Amino acid sequence: MPSATPNTPVAREVELKLALADGDPGSLARQLAQTAVLKRRRANTFALHNIYFDTPDQRLRQQHAALRLRRVGDGATAHWLQTLKTSQPEDSALSSRGEWEGPVAGPRLEHGALDPDAWSQIDPKDRLFPALQAVFVTDFQRTVWLVRRRDRSTVEVALDIGRVHGADRSASICELELELKAGPVSALFEVATEIAGSVALLPLAMSKAQRGYALASDSIDAAVLARPPALRRGMSLPDTSRAVLREMFAHFTGNLVALRHSDMPEVVHQARVAWRRFRSARRLFKPVLGDAGLPAWQELDPLLAVLGEIRDLDVARDETLPLLREAYVDRSAARARTWDALLAQLSQHAMERRNVARRFLEDPAVGNCLLQTTRWLDAPAADADAQPTAKAGGLSLRQWAIQRATRLHGRLKQATQNATDAPTRHGARILAKRTRYSIEALHDVLPRHITHKWYRQAVQMQKSIGSERDLQQAITLLSRLTAPSDIVAFLRGVAAGREAPSPGGTPG
Repeated sequence: MPSATPNTPVAREVELKLALADGDPGSLARQLAQTAVLKRRRANTFALHNIYFDTPDQRLRQQHAALRLRRVGDGATAHWLQTLKTSQPEDSALSSRGEWEGPVAGPRLEHGALDPDAWSQIDPKDRLFPALQAVFVTDFQRTVWLVRRRDRSTVEVALDIGRVHGADRSASICELELELKAGPVSALFEVATEIAGSVALLPLAMSKAQRGYALASDSIDAAVLARPPALRRGMSLPDTSRAVLREMFAHFTGNLVALRHSDMPEVVHQARVAWRRFRSARRLFKPVLGDAGLPAWQELDPLLAVLGEIRDLDVARDETLPLLREAYVDRSAARARTWDALLAQLSQHAMERRNVARRFLEDPAVGNCLLQTTRWLDAPAADADAQPTAKAGGLSLRQWAIQRATRLHGRLKQATQNATDAPTRHGARILAKRTRYSIEALHDVLPRHITHKWYRQAVQMQKSIGSERDLQQAITLLSRLTAPSDIVAFLRGVAAGREAPSPGGTPG
C-alpha cells in the first residue's frame, strides 16, 4: 500500500469487488482455497477494525472521498493506519481510486499524515479537519492470498467477512476484493473468472464506505434506483455507450445484491426495470460497440423468469386487486374474508418465488455471466487491445442521439396507430418503454422537444396500456393459482366491462 509521505505521487488502487453469499468465514475460506487459482497458495488471516470519519454534513461523502483509521491485528502486535481514498462516482465493480495510506500512533486522526496535495483537492481552505467525527465502524476478518502469475502480473485476493456498525444498526459484510498489484487490469478478471467457476458471486459496485453511509441513513439493502450518468456533447460515442451501459448494469446488479436480504417489492421491480433499460440501451448502442466480447446471457433466463413471476404477484397483491376490493366485497363479511385470504396466498407465493430467485443467485454460472458482462463493459481498461467494432458514420454524439431518438419515435407513432388488440397494444407498450429509456439515457445531449414532448408521450402510452395489462395478468395469475372461481369471474367481468384504453394519443 502507498505510504503517506508529503508530496508523494498520486497512488491508484485498482480493484474488482464481488459480493458473496453470507457464510461462515472458515467455510468460505476453505471453499475459495479449493479453487485452482488459490489451491496451492498460502493464506494469511487477520482482523481489521476500521473507523470512518466525515463532517456532520458529510462533506467527504459528497466529494466521493473516504477517510478512515484502520487497526490491523489484535493485542500487542496491533498497529494503526490512516487512509484517504478519492474516486469518481462509480458504476462498476471495477474501480480505480486515489489512495494515500500511512502509519499513525493510535485511534486518532493525524492531520500531518494526510497527503497535502490530495487533501487540498477536498478541502482547499483546510477547514474541515476539526469538524471530522466518527460516522460508522467496520469489523471483519480478512483472509488474503497473493496470486503471482506467469505473465508477471500480481493480484491480491482478499475475503472479507464481518459487519458494518452505525446509527445503532449493523449489517453484514461478505465480499471478495481483488486488487491489482502489478500487471494489466485484465489479470483481475482472469483470476476472478477462475474463482467464479465454482464460487457464487455477484459484481459489487458499492464500497464498504458506501455501505456504511447507507446503514447510517437507514437505507441498507434498499432498492437501487436509476442514476443516468451526466453526458457531455464532446464525449465520444464509445465512451458514452459504456458510461450509459455501466450505470444500467450497476442498477441491475445492485438490486440483485439487495435481493439477497430484502423482501421489498421495489427491489425486484427495480431489478427488472434495470435489465430492460440495459437491454434497450444495448440495442441502441449496438452500431457503436458491436458484438465483440459480448457474453451470452442465457444463464440469466431462469432468474429473469422468476423475477417476472414475483413482480406479477406483487403488482396483483399491492396495486391491481386493492382498487377492486370494495366492489367485490360489497359489505359482505364472508366476501371480505375470501378476498383477504387470497391476498395472503399471493404473499406466500411471492415469498416462495423470492427464495427460488435467491437460490438462482447461488448458482456460480449466474455470477460468472454477470462477471463477464462487467468485463465486457470495462473492456478498454481490462484489455488494452479491445476497440469498438463499429462506427457511427462520423456523426457527433448529439447528431447520433437525435437520429436514434427520431427513429424510435417514428416507430412508436406507427405502433400507436396499429395498436388495435391486446398483442399489438403490448408491443406498443414495450416500444414506449424503449423510447422512454433511450431518451432518459441521452437526456443531456437531446433537444428540449424530445426530452419533454416525445418523452411525455412515451410515458403516457406506457401507463395507459399498463393498467389494462396488469388486470389481465392478475386474471391469468389467479387462474393458474386456482383462486376462488367467483373472484376470477368478477375480475373477468371488470375487464370485459372496461373499454379498451386510449393509447394516449398519436405521437406528433
